[in-house]
Order: sequence, then C-alpha cells, then structure tokens
Amino acid sequence: MVKNNRSRDLLPSLTDRITFNIVDVNLYLREKNRIRALINTIAVMENKVFGFLSYNFCSDEYLLKINKKHLNHNNYTDIITFDLSEEGEINGDIYISVERVKENSAAFKQRYTEELSRVMIHGFLHLCGYKDKTDKDISIIRKKENQYLSLR
Repeated sequence: MVKNNRSRDLLPSLTDRITFNIVDVNLYLREKNRIRALINTIAVMENKVFGFLSYNFCSDEYLLKINKKHLNHNNYTDIITFDLSEEGEINGDIYISVERVKENSAAFKQRYTEELSRVMIHGFLHLCGYKDKTDKDISIIRKKENQYLSLR
C-alpha cells in the first residue's frame, strides 16, 4: 500500500507554527528547532492538539505596559501568556521579559539558558491548562516544568 503524503505536506511545519520574535531587546536565541521540538513533545505528552504559538521577547518596560493595559497589574513579571485557543486547539502569544529572566537566573543560581527554557515551558503549560495561583497549583506546574526540562 502506498501512503498518501499530500495531506501531511499541507500541514504547517513546526517552524511555521512556533515563531520567535525579538521585540525591543538584543537577544540571540539558539537552538530554535530544538525548542520547537520540545514544545511539540510537551503537546503530545499532554494530549493536546497544537496549532500556533508566538514567543515574543521584550524588555521589562514593554511587558509592564502589557501587564497594565491587559491585566490591570502594575508590576514587573517574567512572562505573560495570552491564550488564543479555540475549538480544542492550543494557540497563544507568550511575552517574556529577557531582563526579568536574567535577574531570576541569578537569584535562583541557574544558567540563563536554563531559566529561559523554564519560562518558555511555563508559558506553554499555561496554555495546556496549568495554573499557578495557589501553592498546590505552583507545585504541580513546577513538577511539570522539571519533567519537561529534563527532556532537553
């Protein structure tokens, strides 16, 4: 039997489905394809249908403006995730403050690349339905972060 690959050829590649945008910071992101593969693996392991994801890397000030405008919060944060999912398909925009990730990596005595990966995974886990508002939620999402970080 000959397989028909036409339908697979019409599907967007991971490169098209996961984008990385540098907003107002100086950042060189390494291993983009490896990150894309990890996010895709997480989606499969979480039994989620994955559509499109946009990572946007920005400054503290840029993310603070988003935090004020869209969430009415007047504080710095390392990440804001906008869930754009529809009809059971995960889609989202994730904004990450590069400055905050650098500060957190120093505070937690982690390599910057490790902390950046953790934050990127964290944002995607939010899109998968994980929360971080209670101590119990935080414990669950941290375990998931560690599980998926170990796959890198």
